[in-house]
Order: sequence, then structure tokens, then C-alpha cells
Amino acid sequence: MPEIILNNVAKRFGKFVAVDNLNLHIESNSFITLLGPSGCGKTTTLRMIAGLETPTEGSISIDDKVVFDADRGINLPPNKRDVGFLFQNYALWPHMTVYQNIAFGLENLKWKKQDIRDRVSELLKMLRIEPFEKRYPAELSGGQQQRVAIARTLAPGPKVLFMDEPLSNLDAKLRMEMRTELKRLHRDTDSTFVYVTHDQLEAMTLSTNVCIMENGVLQQFAPPLVMYNNPANLFVADFMGNPTMNFIDGHLGVDGRLTFGGMTAMFGHSGEYLGERDVVVGIRPEYIHVGEGDLKATVYSTLPSGMETTVKLDVKGTSLTAVVFGDLDYAVDSEVSFSFHKAAVLFDKADGKNIAKGQLLSPAMGG
Repeated sequence: MPEIILNNVAKRFGKFVAVDNLNLHIESNSFITLLGPSGCGKTTTLRMIAGLETPTEGSISIDDKVVFDADRGINLPPNKRDVGFLFQNYALWPHMTVYQNIAFGLENLKWKKQDIRDRVSELLKMLRIEPFEKRYPAELSGGQQQRVAIARTLAPGPKVLFMDEPLSNLDAKLRMEMRTELKRLHRDTDSTFVYVTHDQLEAMTLSTNVCIMENGVLQQFAPPLVMYNNPANLFVADFMGNPTMNFIDGHLGVDGRLTFGGMTAMFGHSGEYLGERDVVVGIRPEYIHVGEGDLKATVYSTLPSGMETTVKLDVKGTSLTAVVFGDLDYAVDSEVSFSFHKAAVLFDKADGKNIAKGQLLSPAMGG
């Protein structure tokens, strides 16, 4: 299966820069998610790789074949790039049965009838839509239509499958089911998947690597758990995770003593000396343990959901969000103890970049 390489790719619409000097190496058989808010450049990036949008600068190769190079004047059309595209709108032919929709592209490619029958049967079985072979799209549920659209896209055997927010039209329960199906499908097909979404949960659960963008600029490209635990900057830290990471303004002294949110702690880490500076302390909600430790807080509000409870704490005017697992609840305005577990991340106050990941050692009130 092919790897995809983007070198210094840019896309400008007049003075507006949609994608700025993007360098990306998508490994063979990976599931890559392009993630970010609306207008960040993720769909434009996907369309440039697929050949639906022409870059202003740079080069793109798929499976060691140059499909675009601005300097050399190379720009292969989509049908020469051996890729499949799954849109948000499934675009099934309403007057064709499920079988006919899947077979349509193969007939245009002049496949033999028996080969078409064998391929369609294989896909019907793979995507578990065999009972619906003779139905029309209007007779199918949203999830069933999604499976037919995937089967149709996979029918010619594309080396790369592009998906632009394909689950956004489904309800929450069906989206969860289809995430499971897509992850399994990726393993079964050995294809390279490139997926666009603004939903960080989809990116976390589906991807082998996430490419997160802001204003056309790549912010971080890493496996989802690496990005979650060690985000490159404040933007990535804030975008990944729900509830979002806690951010507390603080100051790091020359001796490594950290003051933040009415608390003090030594910041222990294995990296180079950080010096004295203003910082932002980032702590994931699940790393704040309520009901244990020497630190004190007032419960501002609670949001129990059965499996877990989100607790808003007030610590001397600083707001912290904690996640407590289990069906626990706390009285509003009651005093609780809490402690920090696992790692905190320090971001430079000036530029927002991650400067260190470490432990908050012996945190105490005051200071």
C-alpha cells in the first residue's frame, strides 16, 4: 500500500492562505486524520492530495509516483491517482439498487460481468449489507446507506481512501457504530485512509496519526495518545480532550519551584534546565483526584453521567475541572480534598509552546 508525501505544499486564494508550507509524510497502511476547526485547511489539504484542488506551490507523491509538482508542471487528474473519495453526502443513485450502485463504477471501467459480480459480492459480505442487495437507497437507514457508499468507493480497489466528514449526518449512536466499522474496515482492506473531521473524539478513536491544523498551518503530527499526553502547544492541548485540559497561569522560579493558582509545587522533569519564566500549567481533568490528598477546594458544580462525574472546583478563585470515575456526586459548595496524579505540561506563557512535561512534586496551598 502507498505512502503519501507532501513537500512544501501551499494553497492560496488571492491573498488568503488556506494551507501554508505543509510538509507531511503519511506512511503506508496508516489511518490519518486531518483535524481542526472550520476553515483550518484540512479539507483543502485532502482535496489537493486527491487532485480535486490544485496547490499553489509544492509537490505531492503517492506510492513513489509524483502526482503534483508546481515547479515541473505535473498535475495528474483524480482518476490517474488511484484514489477513492467518500463524501459527507453519500450521493447514491436513487434509481439504482444497492448492487447497481456498487457495480456502477466497475461497469464504467469495463470490468467483465463475472468479475463485477465477484467483487460486489465480496464487498456486500465485508460490509454486512448482503440482505439489502436488491433494495433502493430510500429503503435503507443512514448507516446502511453509509456502508453502500463505502462499498462503492472501495469497489475499484483504490490504493488510498479519502473521507471528508463521512459520519457527520448520522446520529450519535450510529456514529459510534460506524467508527467501529471504519476501524475494522481499515484493517481488513490494508488501504491507506485519510480522514477529515472537526471531531477530536473521532480523531482519537480512529487514527494511527493525527494531523492537527490551525489557520492553514500544521500544529502537530503524532499518534493520538502522544498528542493527548504531550501536546505541542496550547492550541493542540485545548483542542484535544473533552473535558478540555486545565490551564493555570503560573511562574517557574530559578530553583524549579512552581507557583500557580494559589498553590506551590516543585516541577520535576528530566529535560534541560528551564530557567525562570512565566508559564501556563496544563493538567488533564482525570489527573485531578477528588477526595484524596492535602489540597483543599470548594465544589462549584457537578455533572454526573453515571460512568463518570465532571466536577468543577474552586481553589482560591482558580477554577479546575476534574473527572471522577464511577457514579459519585458531591454537594455544591462543600469542601473537598484533592491531589494531582501523573504528569503536568508546562507551556511558555509568551508563545504557547510546550517546554516540558513532568511531575508536580509535593504541591501545597499558599504561595
